[in-house]
Amino acid sequence: MVDIDQDAVEARIRGSFARQGAMATLGATLSSISPGVVEIELGFDEKLTQQHGFLHAGVISAALDTACSYAAYTVTDQEASLLTIEFKVNLMSPGRGERFLFRGEITKPGSNIIVADGRGYALTDGPAKLIASMTSTLMVIRGREGISG
Repeated sequence: MVDIDQDAVEARIRGSFARQGAMATLGATLSSISPGVVEIELGFDEKLTQQHGFLHAGVISAALDTACSYAAYTVTDQEASLLTIEFKVNLMSPGRGERFLFRGEITKPGSNIIVADGRGYALTDGPAKLIASMTSTLMVIRGREGISG
């Protein structure tokens, strides 16, 4: 694994996240960054629901994809960028909660391909409820015009 300056990694991730129009549109925030793990939180908003009033699967997928991608940034060098090349989502329970937590964790770091797993939780007054899981495969990009961290 590459020797990584975690303060620089956090600054890079926070700057990148601030440029993400999709996450801003959803009202998502970065709540935790540590080596190999990133968490994103999202408050319930009726505008993000499907017809039954549950958090939409597309919103859940987007938040998990983003958490997994930024977790991968914690294990790559500063010159590298990442693109998701595949993911699979399992929706386990309706997205019903006051807030939601999306955690991405590195399963296998690599110099060309990184695999991350994500978990989405609904948060209320009681214990967190697992609502979704994701396995994500990311491609490490270096020196490609128009793609940077």
